[in-house]
Amino acid sequence: MPASRRVAWISGPTVKAEGMVGAKMYEMVFVGEDRLVGEVIRLSGDSAYIQVYENTSGLSPGEEVVCTGRPLSVTLGPGVIGSIYDGVQRPLNRIAEQAGAFIKRGISVPAISLEKKWRFQPVVKPGVKAEPGTVIGEVQETPLIKTLIMVPPDFKPGTLKYVAPEGDYTVQEPIAELENSDGVAKIFMAHAWPVRTPRPFKRRLDPIIPLVTGQRVLDTLFPMAKGGTGCIPGAFGTGKTVTLHQLAKWSDARMILHVGCGERGNEEAEVLKEFPRLTDPYTNRPLMERTILIANTSNMPVSAREASIYTGAAIAEYYRDMGYDVLLVADSTSRWAEALREISGRLEEMPAEEGYPSYLGSRLAEFYERAGRVEVLGEPSRVGSLTIVGAVSPPGGDFTEPVTTHTLRFVRVFWALDPSLAYTRHYPAVNWIMSYSAYVDTVKEWWGNVAKDWYETRVKLYSILRREEELLELVRLLGPEALADEENLILDAARMVREGFLQQSAYDEVDSYCSPQKQYKMLKMFVNFYDQALSAIRRGVKLEQLRALEVISDMLRVKYTVKNEELEKIDELEARARSEIEGLKAAIVA
Repeated sequence: MPASRRVAWISGPTVKAEGMVGAKMYEMVFVGEDRLVGEVIRLSGDSAYIQVYENTSGLSPGEEVVCTGRPLSVTLGPGVIGSIYDGVQRPLNRIAEQAGAFIKRGISVPAISLEKKWRFQPVVKPGVKAEPGTVIGEVQETPLIKTLIMVPPDFKPGTLKYVAPEGDYTVQEPIAELENSDGVAKIFMAHAWPVRTPRPFKRRLDPIIPLVTGQRVLDTLFPMAKGGTGCIPGAFGTGKTVTLHQLAKWSDARMILHVGCGERGNEEAEVLKEFPRLTDPYTNRPLMERTILIANTSNMPVSAREASIYTGAAIAEYYRDMGYDVLLVADSTSRWAEALREISGRLEEMPAEEGYPSYLGSRLAEFYERAGRVEVLGEPSRVGSLTIVGAVSPPGGDFTEPVTTHTLRFVRVFWALDPSLAYTRHYPAVNWIMSYSAYVDTVKEWWGNVAKDWYETRVKLYSILRREEELLELVRLLGPEALADEENLILDAARMVREGFLQQSAYDEVDSYCSPQKQYKMLKMFVNFYDQALSAIRRGVKLEQLRALEVISDMLRVKYTVKNEELEKIDELEARARSEIEGLKAAIVA
């Protein structure tokens, strides 16, 4: 490399290098004697500003900068699943084996094992026409996930001249050769892909299938669609992390990526300890057999935190292209935005609101736009989805701060966490008045297969909660005595819905996950009880008589006492409630 490519000055994680003629934006470079990994983030004449992904302490002006000629990329292939990476896909578990508990500067470890052999099973024969995305073979990477070996997206269409027979190969051994207009290209089980470049697809499809999470307040009131986008903003202690863990554990996505982009070290350590111990509820296999963790805590280099969400998105798109439903959760995008703000300050850029760079909104848009349900490239025809949910940590729970407001422009589901609910131990602390979902109308047809009247019943339940909010204002001013029995019944019914339906324990064996069928049964039970009680009051039954019914306490305990496969017990309880109310009405007539 030319000797003029030298470090000129260092400012934290940002380095300026001179003599960088020919360098490209987002090109990966190695800085200094320790070969610290960096990325070009600005070009000015023959100078380049480099974002270094490691601690720059001890780096001095005059040290050499080596260009690689390629952008910051991730390695995609067998061996990714179950791994724990940092923000630039360095495998933390393998680094720990080599260097101990602390990462040494400049350490270089392949993202996936180069020596391990994988059982390759071809699915096509030589002579077949192939294009980007065409499946050549498959590898049973884990008992839960079959990794498809595809023609990389940046290859030109051509004809397969060679396909390896079934056998054991490393990711460095070619398993196919594709002849196209550029000549003959070798295809390996692994390939690299730039993290900031979205992987191409044929066409985008409508998000009409819900992502079932097993959390009643989310699935019933504010559903997420596969391929959708959502955010969970909330102040400290409102349950963002636990909610994200519930999504990762219970959602019916096939692949899970948990990106820790700047959370506190102790919270991320809890993730790294807990996830390997979790069991996949659908197969009773270890959850890590379909999970990838990216850990970048607040005390790691700030620039690697900025890259971490792009690393996660690139890996997620790889599995989406196999036809899988992928869920990516990012915790939290506020810490990622703070990294962006710090890097922008080092570059002396003009700050915008609250010191964040003016391009904060466009960077958030780039991230969330990578979600979607799509028809992917290649043969056979496949449909995959990437769902992105980001936690936001607004200071003091202020939803008007820049990261939250910009995020709301690009997401279609808003799960607002309320400190007042959290302080009363109501979890998930999702505020049903502030939250919303734009997917209710798109997924109602799917829910119609669970129950034809799901949408109408949901509307009734939500109207009870909305009406309660209005009546509580009157109660605060005039007291409950000012309300008629019918209005007080709404308050009672709303309390039953809150305690018996919306409130859910993540640590209870039965209540942690609620199937769509059980959700509907419970939903119908509470709505029908309100309708029958309202009819009884209009027939002359006193509200105090209804409040004294023993069946109410049993209804509130259904979430703990009835398992997902015991739904007939809910029908029996609903019939009992109807019978007791009819008894009160009959007594009035008599």
